Amino acid sequence: MNQAQLMAQVKKMQSEMLKAQEELATTSVTGVAAGGAVSVEMTCDQRVTRVHIGKEAVDPEDIETLEDLVTVAVNDALGKANETSQKRMAAFTGGMRIPGLM
Repeated sequence: MNQAQLMAQVKKMQSEMLKAQEELATTSVTGVAAGGAVSVEMTCDQRVTRVHIGKEAVDPEDIETLEDLVTVAVNDALGKANETSQKRMAAFTGGMRIPGLM
């Protein structure tokens, strides 16, 4: 493979990676806690787009539990977003974790 072919292949891979990152920015995942009483919707580029708190999760006398449920739902969404991103980008990285890509 000559240098021109290699450069063309690199440019193609960069373009495909950019497209994958753009797709991940519009792909949503949902994290839940307490059987769905609290849910957090997030894009795979880790932007929270929606938080839902059901009435059953709200107890004015126990704010700490609600805070914990929101934390659990956010962390669940983050885990799902990271997993989705890693699966999508693995095609380009051969399974290696490259900082800044995931």
